[in-house]
Amino acid sequence: MSDCIRCQKCGKDVPEDEVFATGGKTFCEDCYIDVNNRIRVCDPWGERSKKIYRESHGLEGTDGLTDQQKEIYEYIQSQGKATMADIGKRFNLSEAELNNQFAILRHCQLLKGKKEGDSVYIVPW
Repeated sequence: MSDCIRCQKCGKDVPEDEVFATGGKTFCEDCYIDVNNRIRVCDPWGERSKKIYRESHGLEGTDGLTDQQKEIYEYIQSQGKATMADIGKRFNLSEAELNNQFAILRHCQLLKGKKEGDSVYIVPW
């Protein structure tokens, strides 16, 4: 039986032959995928690429979004603003899932972050 190594993200013990290493850290498979499957929110090239793609395919507004992305967008439109924590609770999303969804909506220039006092809100573009 192989020795176990603790995932440095979730703390789960993982057999040594099933560990993934990146950036000097060791992860279980789920955490490795989570760490390496992030979409950067503030990515000017990502935003530019998405804009060019959407224009070239005739996509406007929520065209081309998933149902969940449309629901998040419509929720923010109806509320005017919401915190990431509020959105995460409302749609039962992990922090990583929420960040990916927000990044896509930001790249589409539909939603953005806005600081008010000590809080950051997600607001319509």
